Amino acid sequence: MFIKIFLTIIFLTVMIAVGIYSRKQASSVDGFVLGGRSVGPWLTAFAYGTSYFSAVVFVGYAGQFGWKYGLSSTWIGIGNAIIGSLLAWIILGRRTKLMTQHIESRTMPDFFGTRFSDQGLRVTASVIAFVFLIPYTAGVYKGISTLFEMGFGIPYEYCVIIMAILTAIYVILGGYKATAMNDFIQGIIMLFGIIAIIAAVLNQQGGLTMAVDKLAQIPADGTPTVNGGFATLFGPDPWNLLGVVILTSLGTWGLPQMVGKFYSITDEDAIRRGTIISTIFALIVAGGCYFLGGFGRLFGTPPTLPNGKLAFDSIVPSMLTTLPDVLIALVVLLVLSASMSTLASLVLTSSSTMTLDLIYRDKKSLPGEVEEGAIDDMVSEHIERRKVVVMRVLIVFFIVISLMIALNPPTFIAQLMGISWGALAGAFLAPFMLGLYWRGVTTASVWACFAWGVGITVVNMLVGNPINPINCGAIAMLGGFPVVWIVSIVTPKMNKQTVDSIFKCYE
Repeated sequence: MFIKIFLTIIFLTVMIAVGIYSRKQASSVDGFVLGGRSVGPWLTAFAYGTSYFSAVVFVGYAGQFGWKYGLSSTWIGIGNAIIGSLLAWIILGRRTKLMTQHIESRTMPDFFGTRFSDQGLRVTASVIAFVFLIPYTAGVYKGISTLFEMGFGIPYEYCVIIMAILTAIYVILGGYKATAMNDFIQGIIMLFGIIAIIAAVLNQQGGLTMAVDKLAQIPADGTPTVNGGFATLFGPDPWNLLGVVILTSLGTWGLPQMVGKFYSITDEDAIRRGTIISTIFALIVAGGCYFLGGFGRLFGTPPTLPNGKLAFDSIVPSMLTTLPDVLIALVVLLVLSASMSTLASLVLTSSSTMTLDLIYRDKKSLPGEVEEGAIDDMVSEHIERRKVVVMRVLIVFFIVISLMIALNPPTFIAQLMGISWGALAGAFLAPFMLGLYWRGVTTASVWACFAWGVGITVVNMLVGNPINPINCGAIAMLGGFPVVWIVSIVTPKMNKQTVDSIFKCYE
C-alpha cells in the first residue's frame, strides 16, 4: 500500500506542477484553448492518443469486448490505430489545421458556424457537444474509480470526487498547454504500463501459448460445444465486432476534443511526424488493452448485477487483483494517466465550446472581408481575460454535472460511450470531413446531419435500445455521409465567392 500511495502522490504532484508551470501561457483565449497554436508533433500526438484511450478502453471496452469476442477483440485496437489514428491524421490533419487557422476557428462549433455561414449551426453544435460529452465523461470517471477501488480499497464515491478535483486543478491553471504536457508524461506511463501488465497476466496463465490453448477450450455462451471461437482470428461474432471497430475507430474523426488537436499543432511538417508517432502509440496501447481483455474468461465469471447481467466493468480489475503490489501501483498509474488526460481534454473542450460559441459569440469576418467596428486593444484584452475566467468557471460546472451522473451511472461504460460517440460523431463527422474537401456541402445538409445523428441516437435510447447503442452509433456515423450528400444536391448552394475565399487556404 505504501508503494501504491507513494507513486500516486508523486504522479499527482507532477501533474499539478505542470499546471502551475503552464499558467502564464493560459492568460489568453488562444493560449488557454489551443496552446497558442504552437504545440509540437510529440505533444500533439500523445495528446491525441491519451485523449483517445482512457479507463473507458482499459476497463470498460477491453473487459466487455474481450469477454464477448475473445482474442479477436484485438482487431478493435488495430482498427483504432489504422483508422482512428493513421487515416484520421492523413485525411483530417493538414486540412483541419489550414482551414481552421484561415477562418480563425477555435472550436468545432465555431468551424460549422463560419464555414457554412450560419451562426445557428454554431449554437446548436455547441449544445450537442456539451450535452453528449457528459455521458462520455461519466464513463471515464466510472472506469478510473473501479480500478482505484480495486487498488486502494477506497470507496467508489471518494475516488470519483478526488479525480474530478485534481483534474480540474491542472486544467484550470494551465489550459491546453498544461494538458498537452501532462498527456506526454501520462502517455509514456501508458506505453510501459500496458506492456508490463500484459507480460505479468500471461505469465500467470503459463505463458502466451498455454493461455491461448486454455481460451480455445472454452465453449461459446449458451452452447455445450467446445471451442466457442474465442481464440480464433475473427471470433464468435464477427459482424458485431465490425460495428465496434467502426464506432471506436471512425468515431474519433467527429469528436470535438479529438479534432481540436489538429487546430493547435505548429505546422505541416509537425503533422507528418505526429501521424507516425500517434499511430505507433495507438497500436501499442489500444492493441495491448484489447489483447489483454481477450483473456478475461480465463479468470472466472464476473459477478452479476441486480438486473441479472454480468458486471463487465469488473472483468479487467479481477484479472489484476493477484498481481504484485508494484504492478498494481503501475496499473493504477496507467489508468490514472489514461483517464486524467481524457478528462482534461473533455472538460476543456466543453468549457471552451460553451464560452466561445454560446456566451461570447463574436461576429467574425471571413478571410478577405473588412472587419467593421474594430474595438480598442485594451477593451479587447479585457474581454479575452473575461472569456478565460468564464471558461474556468464552466470547467467546474461541467465536472459537477458529470460527477452527478458518475455517482449514479445508468449503464455499463461501453453503453455510455456508445450513446456519446454515436450522437456526436453521427452529427459532426460527415459535415466536418466533407466540409474540408467539398465546396458543394450546403448549410441545409449540415442541419440535416445534426438532426440525423442526434435523432437516431436519442430515439433508440428512448425506445429501450432495440439496436445495441454501439451498433446504433456506427449506423449514425456512416449514415451521415449519404444524408449530407443527398441534401446538398437538392438544397440551395452557398455563395460561391464566400466558399472560394474559405478554400484559398489550400492553394
